[in-house]
Amino acid sequence: MTSPDTNAVAKAEEYYDSDDADKFYFTIWGGKDIHIGLYKDDEEPVGDASHRTDETIASKIQGIGPDTKVLDIGAAYGGAARYLAETYGCHVTCVNISDKQNAINREMTEKAGLSDKITVKHGSFEDIPAEDGSFDVVWSQDSILHSGNRVKVMEEVARVLKPGGQFIFTDPMQWDDCPADVLQPILDRIHLATLGSPGFYDKELKALGFEKLGFDDHVDQLRRHYWRVRQELQKGYDKLVEVGVSRDYIDNMIKGLEHWVNGADKGYLAWGIMHYRKAK
Repeated sequence: MTSPDTNAVAKAEEYYDSDDADKFYFTIWGGKDIHIGLYKDDEEPVGDASHRTDETIASKIQGIGPDTKVLDIGAAYGGAARYLAETYGCHVTCVNISDKQNAINREMTEKAGLSDKITVKHGSFEDIPAEDGSFDVVWSQDSILHSGNRVKVMEEVARVLKPGGQFIFTDPMQWDDCPADVLQPILDRIHLATLGSPGFYDKELKALGFEKLGFDDHVDQLRRHYWRVRQELQKGYDKLVEVGVSRDYIDNMIKGLEHWVNGADKGYLAWGIMHYRKAK
């Protein structure tokens, strides 16, 4: 499904550390949570729906509690980590490639009084800075698509999980029977050759000794989320320009979000909560 692209992570790091991207994601895309939301309706604020995704994913983790060690790969501003630490008392290690996002994560975590429960590390999910078998849960939200070598990411997840540990994640994907080339406008935007697919993750994780616990298909929420973010971006256009975001960035983002909406409308895209357990 994916051929290794050694530049993909570097491209993502450069992008998320840019002033335009940082201001856009923090202002429009939910702030502390910059992933796809689970919406009650078309009017719900992006941030509220995104937080509901945290709550929903966490509710599926079996046996989570104060002794649980969680690794969040692609943690961004750390909203999920703070929710997990505050709600369940567990310790969360955030691994993320953006220095800007990591600095904001540390600041927000300190303000929340959770610095003793959350560790923020700069690093790539293709080379996770952690010892073998050191986590009970690996968590990721809408980040793995940025990898040019998703097989390596799966191998790293397997390496750092304890026997019997759980891997739970979401990722914007294509369906396994998606026609070739139809997603090129999306792929061009994220500088990759492919997206993952449900079948790809099933195959690779099974080969690594994982048992599938479930896949909650919510592709309708992917479509709604990109539509809602595009709507809020258009409403906040002038506000973003005032805080220094370039018009070119905003215009390109509006076009890019429309490509995701179109891909979902045509039945090419997949998204949902994927849950696996490593063999004991």
